[in-house]
Amino acid sequence: MAGSELGGELAQNYTFEEGPRDLRAPESATKVRFSQLFEPGKDTLVVYSFMYGPQMEKPCPMCTSMLDALDAEAPHITQRVNLVVAAKSPIRRIREHARSRGWTRLRLVSTAGTTYNRDYHGEAEDGGQIPSLNVFVRRGDKIHHFYNSELLFAETPEGQDPRHVDPIWPLWNVFDFTPEGRGKDWYPKLAYGTERSVGA
Repeated sequence: MAGSELGGELAQNYTFEEGPRDLRAPESATKVRFSQLFEPGKDTLVVYSFMYGPQMEKPCPMCTSMLDALDAEAPHITQRVNLVVAAKSPIRRIREHARSRGWTRLRLVSTAGTTYNRDYHGEAEDGGQIPSLNVFVRRGDKIHHFYNSELLFAETPEGQDPRHVDPIWPLWNVFDFTPEGRGKDWYPKLAYGTERSVGA
C-alpha cells in the first residue's frame, strides 16, 4: 500500500459534529469541517465508518468489538496519523455508547446531515450502514482519497465472512492462531451474561 498513487479529490469539505474529547464533559456539539480532522504535521487521515445509524436501536456489535480494541491502540496510531470514528447517528448517541464501552481515546464525529457515508461506501442505497475504512491524504491544500476497505464488496468464499477490516481487528487474529479457528456460529455481542457492557 505504501507508495500507491493518490485517488480523487475529496468530494466536498463535509461539516460534521463532535463533542468534547473528554466524554465526561457536558454535552456541547460543535461543527468541524473534514479538513480540520487533519492535525498539524499529520497528512494522513484514517476514518472508520461505524455502523450506528439514526434508525438503529443499538449499534453494530461487530463494529463495537473492533473499536473496543482500536480505542486502546489509538494513542499509538495517532503518533503518526489522524484517526477518526464516524457514525450517522446524532453525536449524543455516539458519545453515550462510547461512555458505556469505556472508550476514552477515539475521536468521534457524527456525519448526520451529510452525504459522507454514501459517498465513501459507508451507507447502502436503502440507508443501511456499512462498515467501511477509508484513508485520506493531504497534499498542500488538497485532500485526496487513498484507500477503501473494498474487500467488503468482493465475493466471500462459502462458509466465511467478509474480511475487509480484519487486519486491524485483534479478536479474529487471535482466533486464527488457535486449533478451533474462528468457528462458524459465534460473533461478538454488546454484552455477555449479566454484564451491562463489556467496557463497563
